[in-house]
Amino acid sequence: MTPLYTLYPSWISPEIIPGLPFRWYGMMYLVAFGITYLLFQRQVRREKLGWSEDEVSNFFLAAILGLILGARLFGTFLYEPTGLYWRKPWLVIWPFDEAGRFVGFQGMSFHGGLVGVVIGTVIYARRRALDYWEWADRMAVSVPLGYTFGRLGNFINGELWGKVTSGPLGMVFPHAERFPTSEAWVREVAGKAGMALDSARINLPRHPSQLYEAFFEGIVLWLVLWFLVRPRRPYKGFAVGTYLIGYGAIRFAIEYLREPDSGLGYIIKLGDPDAPIHTFTTLWNFSMGQILCFLMIAGGAGFLAWRKSASAREAAAAQSARSGAGDPGRRKKEARKLRKKLG
Repeated sequence: MTPLYTLYPSWISPEIIPGLPFRWYGMMYLVAFGITYLLFQRQVRREKLGWSEDEVSNFFLAAILGLILGARLFGTFLYEPTGLYWRKPWLVIWPFDEAGRFVGFQGMSFHGGLVGVVIGTVIYARRRALDYWEWADRMAVSVPLGYTFGRLGNFINGELWGKVTSGPLGMVFPHAERFPTSEAWVREVAGKAGMALDSARINLPRHPSQLYEAFFEGIVLWLVLWFLVRPRRPYKGFAVGTYLIGYGAIRFAIEYLREPDSGLGYIIKLGDPDAPIHTFTTLWNFSMGQILCFLMIAGGAGFLAWRKSASAREAAAAQSARSGAGDPGRRKKEARKLRKKLG
């Protein structure tokens, strides 16, 4: 029987140079930042926005610092199930294991990074009196293509794999959990995938969910935002809200194929409370990632409604100001009304 799965490429190594503390995952972050910056600058130049390179660079520096801090804090305090970082918080900024080996900052949360970016850029924009939603919209349409490389970094690390599958897209990840061949469901999946049962435990094929995310949350979402949303933005903040809803919806769906963190499992169990995390069995069990994505979708929808209303009020105020500026009699009338209202 022809195998329906593929093996994780043996030539891929997380280290750029073996023995040195330089990893492809960190390099992918740098590539992601670089691509996002170039796309942002392209908009600034094409639209003749007049924003200085120093302003843009500092805005990005605030975003990067916020991203790293937020992603690390969420990844360690929210996703780490043993409470290690609550007991030893200094490990949040300590990139070595107990043996003194450099392991980098393993455990970075996208949602935490998003929160950090928002906080960092809002603080910077307020200090510099920038029109935040103009800046944030252009960031929102640039981010997904850069984010693609972050997920490729996860794939290179051989981490965050998906649930078990016997389909043709399945891939055997070398560090994934092995299952006892004595269990009926294991033998069934192995048989469908064309795997030989020649040991007591077997490493079954998984969905390469990192690649699904890189393609749909990265490339597809970027194409939609860049070519459809960006040129037709009806009001400030529209691209931000669309990004929140789009990313949240895509990630929510892919989470059904991605294995939840073993220490957390399913947070909400409305389907089968005993369902294993390794296989897809029900639509009604939800992971931490799905809960956070649902909040993104709801928040994005509420944000769009708020921005649409605020934009309408701003446009009405601007129109009123323009009308009043050309009519001295109207200005006097408005002034009398104001004085009468104030007593």
